[in-house]
Amino acid sequence: MFSLLSFIFALGFSFVHFSSKYMKFLTYIPRSRLLSAASGISVAYIFVHVLPELKKHQESLEGMERSEIFKYLDSHVYIFAMMGLCAFYGIEKAVKYSQKNKDERNAAKLFGLHISSFFIYNMLIGYLLVHGEFDSLKEWLIYFFALSVHFISNDHGLRQSHKRIYDKYGQWVLTFSILIGWAVGVLTEVSEMVIAFLFAALAGGVILNVLKEELPEERESNFAAFIGGVAGYTIILIMI
Repeated sequence: MFSLLSFIFALGFSFVHFSSKYMKFLTYIPRSRLLSAASGISVAYIFVHVLPELKKHQESLEGMERSEIFKYLDSHVYIFAMMGLCAFYGIEKAVKYSQKNKDERNAAKLFGLHISSFFIYNMLIGYLLVHGEFDSLKEWLIYFFALSVHFISNDHGLRQSHKRIYDKYGQWVLTFSILIGWAVGVLTEVSEMVIAFLFAALAGGVILNVLKEELPEERESNFAAFIGGVAGYTIILIMI
């Protein structure tokens, strides 16, 4: 049952990526209220759901036999989350620097690097559909809804950064990346330690991508919509 359910949600994620370019109302400046609300929902998901999950993974690792390289680290999961955030931040800075200096030679390379990073990011999301800890349909729906609105925001940012080349190539790469990650999850099974580290790296990436889409001044974000998204989804998460 759950294998079929995970495939249905993987298809749903792929459809979100495919259909995002048809959401023309997202391109308006000042920033669409929906995008700001989506960022708020993602922030609520991180602080109310993801961070407690990181704590659980950290606690599960503390009872395991660990190799020498991990014996002297007390916050393994949080360090991997920080590394995920830093990796995405470095790529974003490189892309912005290239655009600022109008370096066409590096633009294509950086596009490939940018899309590759999101390809891995999406593969992790698809992989965790199979190996994540979902105890009920409610858990699946929380994961799906929060990351779907996050995908819409990510697509909008990538489309602004890379223009037509994103619609021509990048969108399709990300559309299929979820299904590839799901397929890898079905065909392989890894230890709980690896799952914990993958989840942590994903959490760091989600935090960075939410902040980079919402905080820059040129985004002209809607604070009321952002707070509405945070408050509304927090209440939903607490109630269910």
